[in-house]
Amino acid sequence: MEDTAAAPARGVGAELRRELGFRDLVLFSLAGIIGVRWIAAAARSGPSAVTIWIFGTVFFFIPSAFAIARLSARYPQTGGMYVWTRESFGDWHACLCFLSYWLGLIFWFPSALMAYSSMAAYALGPRFVHLADSRTYVISASLISLALVTIANVAGLRFGKWIDNLGGASAYLIGAVVTVLAIIVVSKRGFASPFEWVSAPTWERVNFWSQMAFALSGLELAPILAGEIRRPERTLPRSSLLVAPLAGLFYAACTAGVLAILPYNSVNAMHGLAQTVQAGAGEAGFLWLPPLVAILVALSALGQFSVLGAAAARLPYAVGADRFLPQAFARVHPRWHTPYISILVVGGIAALFLLAVQVGDTMRSAYQTVTDMMIVAGLAPFLYIFGAAWKNGARWSALFGGATTILTLVCATVPTADVGSVWVFEAKLWGGTGVIILLARILYLRGRR
Repeated sequence: MEDTAAAPARGVGAELRRELGFRDLVLFSLAGIIGVRWIAAAARSGPSAVTIWIFGTVFFFIPSAFAIARLSARYPQTGGMYVWTRESFGDWHACLCFLSYWLGLIFWFPSALMAYSSMAAYALGPRFVHLADSRTYVISASLISLALVTIANVAGLRFGKWIDNLGGASAYLIGAVVTVLAIIVVSKRGFASPFEWVSAPTWERVNFWSQMAFALSGLELAPILAGEIRRPERTLPRSSLLVAPLAGLFYAACTAGVLAILPYNSVNAMHGLAQTVQAGAGEAGFLWLPPLVAILVALSALGQFSVLGAAAARLPYAVGADRFLPQAFARVHPRWHTPYISILVVGGIAALFLLAVQVGDTMRSAYQTVTDMMIVAGLAPFLYIFGAAWKNGARWSALFGGATTILTLVCATVPTADVGSVWVFEAKLWGGTGVIILLARILYLRGRR
């Protein structure tokens, strides 16, 4: 990658402390990218899921790593993609990119909280399995987890980075456990799912493909915190290019492990990983393993909540400094040196969304709806990222990554069998998209005034 001079900062001050080094950044990125819940979603789509992981890594994940490395070196300021879009396409597009991605992160919280709460109950053992599908338990556990993460983020990266580091390491350890269990089980009775590189497409599989592609996003999170990274113009590109193959390998290996232990059509989309560990541990005779994996799942979840919460708070901080949001969003806590107003707002909105998506749906349907809203809102800004990369010279990565992003967004609009009403599902999805565009336009016009 050629050397480029960093662009001058606009709007964002120097109140934030630079706490993250290269090691912290690698584990931060792994914690943000690796979501163990996506393994179950991939395995449920069929034995060809490993092929999809490889395809996504080659045509989306690695191109995004090169694009983000180029842009991080060019614009090493707090705000990441917001800054890249602003400098490449102007303020209006920057507002739309920010709001879409920011709301995608907020949609992520209800979806992830529901999945991890359900998974934790299942992994604790047969006595607690019934809680995995209990709306009361899942919502209560989700709200408590969200409150804890919000408080931790206010305290800042000086403390929060250790949660991130532990989360990234725990996620990779889960991958090792699933892989070893799969080897033991296969040596005893063979593969539970038939091996095939390509499966016949169904509507449910098409939707899951979009979730798998979304799982390969996350490299864009660390640049949002560039103002808190030591030497970001060097550290961010190096960490992006290292993390991409590590995360891609994790997803492919873990999905193969699940398919080896369970028939793909019996995998639950919300707590399938815990279901796999329980089945594999029973066959291998490691009855002590499921509770241990439940602890690792909780640690990986806390790390991911911390990472995405930190990113979700820094985006409105950068936009508030540019006056497209009230300047209160750019206010920094005098003791903790964190954008605490942004952090509290993110926590509050995520809690409201968690409750709102339950209206008129079963819990699984609510989970599916919020997941697809998250994918559309979270991946659409990648069109701006790859567009900015094209303008800054990363042409091949922009071409492959942009085309894969468009395909993924189309797949996300396909409802699954868990959706009770297709019309309600599509209305929520497209209505939510229209609201995002309208709100972004309001932000832009307000900022101009």
